[in-house]
Amino acid sequence: MSRKTEMSEECEANTMDSLLEMTFATMDTKDDCGLTDVPQINLERSEENEWISKDQTKKKKKKYKDYQPNYFLSIPITNKEITGGIKILQNAIIRKDKRLAKAMTSDGSFHITLLVMLLHEDEINIGIDALLELKPCIEEILQGRCLTLRFQGVDNFGHQVGFVKLAEGDHMDPLLEIAEAAKRTFQEKGILAGESRIFKPHLTFMKLSQVPWLRKKGVKKIDPKFYEKFISHRFGEETVQRIDLCSMLKKKQSNGYYHCESSIVIGKRPIGIQDLINEALQRERMVLKSKVKQIKELLFQPEIQAKIRRELFEERSINNSNQENDVDFTATLT
Repeated sequence: MSRKTEMSEECEANTMDSLLEMTFATMDTKDDCGLTDVPQINLERSEENEWISKDQTKKKKKKYKDYQPNYFLSIPITNKEITGGIKILQNAIIRKDKRLAKAMTSDGSFHITLLVMLLHEDEINIGIDALLELKPCIEEILQGRCLTLRFQGVDNFGHQVGFVKLAEGDHMDPLLEIAEAAKRTFQEKGILAGESRIFKPHLTFMKLSQVPWLRKKGVKKIDPKFYEKFISHRFGEETVQRIDLCSMLKKKQSNGYYHCESSIVIGKRPIGIQDLINEALQRERMVLKSKVKQIKELLFQPEIQAKIRRELFEERSINNSNQENDVDFTATLT
């Protein structure tokens, strides 16, 4: 296989990594769009009603099939104890099979996906608004408490995605509440967001989808034996400090983290001058973007465009008339 083909396949795979990850994370015994079987109350219902039911199910399946998220809400994981432990885990797997090196999540990219969504370029500001509106909801859920996530053990989704597990504990209920509040907030803004299945938080450390050419070389799944020594390993705790609105497709930052459109600071922590400056700049940015949007909408109105063209034509006519008068006056003087 040529290097050009490999790069093309890798690029295509990267655009779907987060979507694939969420797909495996929510895989269960339900059908493709999360619909469960409903008992038939009337076993002798008409063929017409049965056809309508099947048609509605197909439409729901098509909706989720066509839904390809390109943005997500991220809780970044930065605790060096956790990230260091993951690097040890990754290196242990690579020693078992060096071909898996490129399947590893890169430094700086470790995170928990809180919500996935589809945002067109003209909807990014709406997404930022939704994120800012989410902050008071989170504060109400936490009631001034810190949200500390504890990570322990390793597992996989369909032998395609390897992840560090979020241990059970008091942190799970508020995290699930925040995820549900995020889904509700973004959907109320008209954004196609969330999954039809239950949210299962996890910390990904490797994905085979990042290296599709591995399948052609015989590597079709992650062997649990590669990480058996880490099945019950305690990786550490992360106190959540912010939630980011990130792009799946745009170029990552120099530190390896995803392109971030906006962030909110959460949890109980000292607020410094820089935090205040950032929040003030964020508010100003939102006001400015809103005004620019209003101006654009105004300029696209047909009556406004006609008025602008009319005024420009009148001004041009006046300037031409003045120039002719200046020429006549000069000729008179000479």
